Amino acid sequence: MKQNTIKVGSDFSGVGAFNYALKNNNIKYKELFACDMDKFARQSFIANHGEPIYYPQNVYEREIPSESLDIYMTSPPCQSFSLAGKRKGKDSDNGILFFNSYEFIQKNKPRYFIFENVKGLLSDDNGKTFKEWETMLGGKSVNGNAVIFPFENSVPYHIYYKVLNSKKHNVPQNRERVFIVGIRDDSDNFFTWPKEEHLTTKLKDILEKDVPEKYFLSDKAINGLINHTEKMKAKGNGFSFKPKKGTDIGSCVTARCFKNGVDDNYIKVKSATSNGYEVATENDSINFKNINSKTRRGRVEKEIAQTLDTDCNQAVLVSKEVRTNESKKTRRETGTNDFRGKQLEFRNQDHINTITTGLTKDHYLKLGYKIRRLTPRECFRLQDFPDSFKFVVSDSQLYKQAGNSITVKVLQLIIEKFNFQC
Repeated sequence: MKQNTIKVGSDFSGVGAFNYALKNNNIKYKELFACDMDKFARQSFIANHGEPIYYPQNVYEREIPSESLDIYMTSPPCQSFSLAGKRKGKDSDNGILFFNSYEFIQKNKPRYFIFENVKGLLSDDNGKTFKEWETMLGGKSVNGNAVIFPFENSVPYHIYYKVLNSKKHNVPQNRERVFIVGIRDDSDNFFTWPKEEHLTTKLKDILEKDVPEKYFLSDKAINGLINHTEKMKAKGNGFSFKPKKGTDIGSCVTARCFKNGVDDNYIKVKSATSNGYEVATENDSINFKNINSKTRRGRVEKEIAQTLDTDCNQAVLVSKEVRTNESKKTRRETGTNDFRGKQLEFRNQDHINTITTGLTKDHYLKLGYKIRRLTPRECFRLQDFPDSFKFVVSDSQLYKQAGNSITVKVLQLIIEKFNFQC
């Protein structure tokens, strides 16, 4: 059966997560308009999707098409409702942008609409803000429950809302966002949310290799992150290791030594927990925002990234394997991984301290642990963007764009549920 070309449009379009969701579903679409006022986001959008037929900057000056869209996508700026923001709510300049999207739906009457916003929207003003959204958008039903006495200005839509987490859909980012799906009354108004998936993709799976030195945290930043209350200890072989006088290097990496070598290498990251720290192992994410905060906790996320923000103050603990006294050619030919000696080192302020466990003369592995910031490419991977996404702006703008975007996979799964044949 020949697939019809659907008509779409979006406000607060960002760098085009909506476009990728449509493409990933193999949906033929005609983009009647996109809208975003950020000049750098517009550069990235055009570089990756081409310039839309109509591409206004300001939603208040954007004309509303007379022809109804098949899907209208909107994601009003979320700072007003963010748990991490100032929580000014609907009375702020950003908060009232909801009403602009509501006006679009009221006049254009799209077949489907999708709202995306932060989870904090649900609790803003003790839930009153979201209740108002629900009342104005869901004139027919809300989550399958019929509205008996709709508000006189409600639009006649069946709405469904739910908080979805990217990590529950095999994207290694702990990102909770509330989605509102609206279905016009004359369409098939049955909707089910996508099923949760087991997380098989981990943070380590999206990390780049050969990352430039500029992404590695400075000694000062690392020193600010590390909990220095305990000295490094190694159990199992009867020795303890203390740092050189005047340095805190020894407390950064702990090695627990067993019969077969080194196991469980980790650092203790300062956090306002009862212990005073959280444990981070290789390939865990570490949030380094407000390093000197006395109240910050939840800095470490195990094997996945925390919610990306516009600054992307997230790092990852990585190790660099260096083999000595053995050629790469020999390793390729023998395929050996039988290292009888292991060595750990942590570098800080040009000092090197080493724990050695049973080194042989000619055969050992050196692991140098470092903490580095996630790269822009890694951040976009954490939003499920393809590596073909072109970078045409600075790193700072790329971090902002990734943090402001929607996880493509989640949006893709929602759109997959729409029925365009009836």
